Amino acid sequence: MRLAVYLLVTSLICLALPRAGLADVSGMVRVVDGDTLDIDGTRVRLFGIDAPEKDQTCTAATGAVWDCGAWVSTVVRARYHGANARCVQKDTDRYGRVVATCFVEGADMARALVADGLAFAYRKYALDYDLDEKGAAIRGVGLHGSELQSPAAFRQGRVGEASEPSGCRIKGNISAKGTRIYHSPGQRDYEKTRISPAKGERWFCTAADAEAAGWRAARR
Repeated sequence: MRLAVYLLVTSLICLALPRAGLADVSGMVRVVDGDTLDIDGTRVRLFGIDAPEKDQTCTAATGAVWDCGAWVSTVVRARYHGANARCVQKDTDRYGRVVATCFVEGADMARALVADGLAFAYRKYALDYDLDEKGAAIRGVGLHGSELQSPAAFRQGRVGEASEPSGCRIKGNISAKGTRIYHSPGQRDYEKTRISPAKGERWFCTAADAEAAGWRAARR
């Protein structure tokens, strides 16, 4: 009996303690793309799902190629942009984004997106939405009416994009005007910035390295 009481009290104490290193986020939603949001100035990546990239295309049953990535972003923006969300942080990814499960009016955003065929369960990291995706596939809704490469494979296979060297996460980009700008993890345009060595672009390990090579920091 004493052991049972001790275990119960210990469990209650652990539940009451704050989750080390994690901080929940709440506020108005600004949709970045199908699975990424800005909430109260914090970049949030929805946990457990993966949506097509903005420049990704799909092939319909008729054989027509269409801009499914841009379509998903538009639909998600129409549904959630300007709404108030509460996000429970699960982790922080390598880009400095908060990885979280987000709720709008009590409903799990990620679950709704997967159930409507706008995103896929990201089984590499979680199985939370596996059944939701299977249900959407059976109904043939959203993206399930077309063929497409998995978003993860699409990102890896982008032609002309240099992969990130180990530990060197700063992106040295050259603008259309020839300005050399570097983007650090967590900045607004970091995720969508691509590195093309053929254009003279490169990765840097530190901001000091980038500035010494003639690059300036992105303003946002």
